[in-house]
Amino acid sequence: MLKLFFYILPFLVLFLPSLWVNYVLKKFNVTFPDMPFTGKELGTKVLEDQNISNVSINSIKTLDHYNPKEKKIHISEDKIDNKSITSISVVTHEIGHAIQDKEDYKPLKLRQSLIEKTFILQKIGSFLLIIGLPSIFAFTKSPFITLLAGILIMGCLSTNVLIHLVTLPVEFDASKRALNILKKYVPNKNLKQCRSVLRAAALTYFAQSIVSIFRLKIILLSFINIFKSLIRR
Repeated sequence: MLKLFFYILPFLVLFLPSLWVNYVLKKFNVTFPDMPFTGKELGTKVLEDQNISNVSINSIKTLDHYNPKEKKIHISEDKIDNKSITSISVVTHEIGHAIQDKEDYKPLKLRQSLIEKTFILQKIGSFLLIIGLPSIFAFTKSPFITLLAGILIMGCLSTNVLIHLVTLPVEFDASKRALNILKKYVPNKNLKQCRSVLRAAALTYFAQSIVSIFRLKIILLSFINIFKSLIRR
């Protein structure tokens, strides 16, 4: 039984953060018929109160985020027009990023700069990963070039993990700003729920980073095994 626990433990560490984040967001994404506004409606009101007129709130099918370059808040379709704690909390969290942008918050600027500078590297890493080291070796006939390709792939793919880990304070700061805003609109009895959702929103990228680190470890071990087999040929 103890051996089984130690076998399962790494997977718990790997997936529990993501499972917890998704659980909290779904748990509080229940529609309250008597809630006076949807996430987008409250978000529009908050943007007006904050004198932010150049930012829009838009629907998206993927991850909620704020794009400081386009000045757009993107909220997933299941939240944007929903009257739920998750909806208003997530929208306000992203508005927290918009406020950071307005105030030239340095950690947000750093994250955006890292994203822009590493975008091409991540594309190159993904492209080389799809090709695969055996194919690169078959084309070049060079173990050295194949090794360099493997190092380049690992370096490129690790940049995304680094960005999220280094700029994690940006997310907590946005949630802190959001909670202070929600205190003006949400009854005290619901603030605890909002706080839970905001904590989950702040940890979303961190949870993804843990999965990415595990994925990189698997890729690294695979590269080592592949390279050893190539050397033996």
